[in-house]
Amino acid sequence: MAGGRPHLKRSFSIIPCFVFVESVLLGVVVLLAYRLEFTDTFPVHTQGFFCYDSTYAKPYPGPEAASRAPPALIYALVTAGPTLTILLGELARAFFPAPPSTLPVAGESTIVSGACCRFSPPLRRLVRFLGVYSFGLFTTTIFANAGQVVTGNPTPHFLSVCRPNYTALGCSPPSPDRPGPDRFVTDQGACAGSPSLVAAARRAFPCKDAALCAYAVTYTAMYVTLVFRVKGSRLVKPSLCLALLCPAFLVGVVRVAEYRNHWSDVLAGFLTGAAIATFLVTCVVHNFQSRPPSGRRLSPWEDLGQAPTMDSPLEKNPRPAGRIRHRHGSPHPSRRTAPAVAT
Repeated sequence: MAGGRPHLKRSFSIIPCFVFVESVLLGVVVLLAYRLEFTDTFPVHTQGFFCYDSTYAKPYPGPEAASRAPPALIYALVTAGPTLTILLGELARAFFPAPPSTLPVAGESTIVSGACCRFSPPLRRLVRFLGVYSFGLFTTTIFANAGQVVTGNPTPHFLSVCRPNYTALGCSPPSPDRPGPDRFVTDQGACAGSPSLVAAARRAFPCKDAALCAYAVTYTAMYVTLVFRVKGSRLVKPSLCLALLCPAFLVGVVRVAEYRNHWSDVLAGFLTGAAIATFLVTCVVHNFQSRPPSGRRLSPWEDLGQAPTMDSPLEKNPRPAGRIRHRHGSPHPSRRTAPAVAT
């Protein structure tokens, strides 16, 4: 904003880049996430198990839809919650701008593409933040599904849906002399249960629901912390962030309590989602700050010109180097000279 008029910048590449680059990349990510979760394009690794292993012998909790935290509810929360938060934050920023002293050093400019399209800074920020969030949401799904496909780690209720025939496999039941499992089963056809339930019971590490919740909470909490400005209170933003963390933590507790995942699976999901959100916020959207019109940020060395300086005492009140005065003001020659001889 200079002289009350917005700074305009013409660009003929913003629309082609959005349509042919960013939209294509987002479509590829969505397609890969769909392939990993809903098709058998990438078969799940078949991991062996010990006979009568109590780690995987928990009762079957039922289908995912019967959970206290069903996938439909989780998907709705991780989609609607951050979207509404970012939308309300950007609308408040546009209609109630902060004083110039609290704004970033250099703001964005309105981009004009062609003769009809104008992209104002609030619109660009909204599309950028929501687009990056959507990209990260599907990326988190890919990471979680890829980890489940590669490891094939069984769930706590794996043996309840696998229903192996221990007699045919040559497994002996535990006894007081031998309380632990005695044989490791690697047979591909060891399970007599439903193939779909068995395949789903081999996708435990990392927990996808925990990863999605951690990603959504971390991204939203960082947005609230870095963008929202609250005067007169230091506890409003921490309270909001902790309130956002509670549902994600409860989802992890429910997954463990219902014997759908181990604690290690939930913790791995939390770390995966939080790491992806932190990377996108810090390296892609630059902590939700506006970029300068030139597209270049000042380096720390270029910003040193505004640092406070200290004058050297040697530069104050300089004296002539050739003559030095006594305390009473009489000049004192710097070197002795021969007396004049009268002729």
